[in-house]
Amino acid sequence: MGTIQNRVQSYWKKLFPLCLAVSIALCASWSIWETPTAWASINDDRLDGNVFVVYAGNGSLVPPRLTLAESLKRKMPAVLVYYLDDSRDCKEFAIVVSRIQEFYGRAASIIPVSVDSIPVKSTYSPNEVGYYYTGVVPQTVVLDEAGKVVFNGKGQVKYEAVDDVLREVFDLLPRSESVELKRRSFNEFNTELVNN
Repeated sequence: MGTIQNRVQSYWKKLFPLCLAVSIALCASWSIWETPTAWASINDDRLDGNVFVVYAGNGSLVPPRLTLAESLKRKMPAVLVYYLDDSRDCKEFAIVVSRIQEFYGRAASIIPVSVDSIPVKSTYSPNEVGYYYTGVVPQTVVLDEAGKVVFNGKGQVKYEAVDDVLREVFDLLPRSESVELKRRSFNEFNTELVNN
């Protein structure tokens, strides 16, 4: 009797790791097939996350550094960008907003405004973001240092259109008379740090 019992125990000791491996493999393959995949697509109106983080790679835009009221109080030009996270047009426009911030983010207040976050009121004051919104996304509004609207672009406006207005606001040379602004590559930046 002892030998049969020993054989059965020996058999199970050999079979158990195999059964365990097969069970783990089945569970893993089942979870792979049942897990929905994450597909972020710029070509649809699906919610994939914040458009600036997902499509422009720029999480520094949200939340904005300053509110509109703070910008107006400091007499700082502001760029309001109205958007929705589930809008194809806003997804495509996010990179333009990121580029505006790249060149003007230290001198102007770049304020992305999710239209879903605008409180519903019958009237707004000029220091509230709802005051300038016209019901279109994306919408880009540029206010000068006095709080006057100097640009109100609806839809996907070109970077150059906003750049021209901001050049006037900051009294910069027109693009045709100035050196083209280019982003410094990572390696050039490191080289300059080492050489200095």
